[in-house]
Amino acid sequence: MLPGNGRVGVMGGTFDPPHNGHFRIAAAVASRKHLDRVIFIPASQPWQKSGYADAEDRLAMTVLGAASDARFAVSRIELDRKGPTYTIDTMVALAERFAGAEFFLILGADAAINLDTWHRIEDLGGLTHVVAVTRPGFDLSTLSLPAGAPEVEVLEVSPVDVSSTEIRAAVRRGEPIDDLVPRQVAEYIAAHHLYRDPPSPE
Repeated sequence: MLPGNGRVGVMGGTFDPPHNGHFRIAAAVASRKHLDRVIFIPASQPWQKSGYADAEDRLAMTVLGAASDARFAVSRIELDRKGPTYTIDTMVALAERFAGAEFFLILGADAAINLDTWHRIEDLGGLTHVVAVTRPGFDLSTLSLPAGAPEVEVLEVSPVDVSSTEIRAAVRRGEPIDDLVPRQVAEYIAAHHLYRDPPSPE
């Protein structure tokens, strides 16, 4: 059940697949920012990516992984919206649905570094705080955003050396991924034969 008020983290992404790093970052930000809930929102058609797994599979894996923490919830709000996925549309919809909530958009450094390319970034300022989690190799000190864009709070979180790209490659090579994703996610990937074929050209 999604919250109607309180302090709510929002963590969007392709989640292809969701991995331990996603859930550890969400837990760390939830604890440090005193969030009541973190909502994971798998993207339907990420406008800056291509060649991703079926949206329903990514949603199912995210639900399985999020079950490990009572503060976590998963929404299919972007899967039910037609067309490309834009964060501004999602935040507008969440603000309308949960008018009493204070939102905290949680980003990895790799996403935060590209905030200036986001669709209608200047309209996000009145809808959510932005929390960017540091990651080796990304310098957020030079981040420059247009007027109206939300301020970005940078949080130092112990790095998690895992990425969805590496996990997909490991599956294709037949290597175990049990230490990279929650057990239920690994079982889902195996049962549904995900990531066995080479990636589609982008």
